[in-house]
Amino acid sequence: MVKIVQLEGTEAQLYTLVAPLAMNPKILKYNNNYPFKTGDSFVWFVAVEKGCTVGFIPVEVRSKFMIVNNYYVNEADEQRLFPLLLKAVGEYQTVAGKTLQAVVMARHAAYFESEGFKTVKTWKVYLKMEKS
Repeated sequence: MVKIVQLEGTEAQLYTLVAPLAMNPKILKYNNNYPFKTGDSFVWFVAVEKGCTVGFIPVEVRSKFMIVNNYYVNEADEQRLFPLLLKAVGEYQTVAGKTLQAVVMARHAAYFESEGFKTVKTWKVYLKMEKS
């Protein structure tokens, strides 16, 4: 059973759960070699199953909106994990009352669309999506 853990961007537990993936060269390649980042303005949603991290979505909370700018979901479990993670992010958005923007890999657009995101800009490999 997958558990979604919500953590502040500098909590010690976050580093324990995410570092083995965020520092893994295969995971960095998944993220087009863009490094994962965090800080005080971030809230992370981490999918944990049987003691292992299987995905995460960091959300940066800015003054006027929130943004997802990178993420990781175990490719073999995308269909199961994306909805769980995106639902948790959506619940947080509802409480925060801010528009949520996301820079999404084109291959993952359908997962975000199913959670109410709309494409506002298209690039070569990414889409900028938004959910009000």
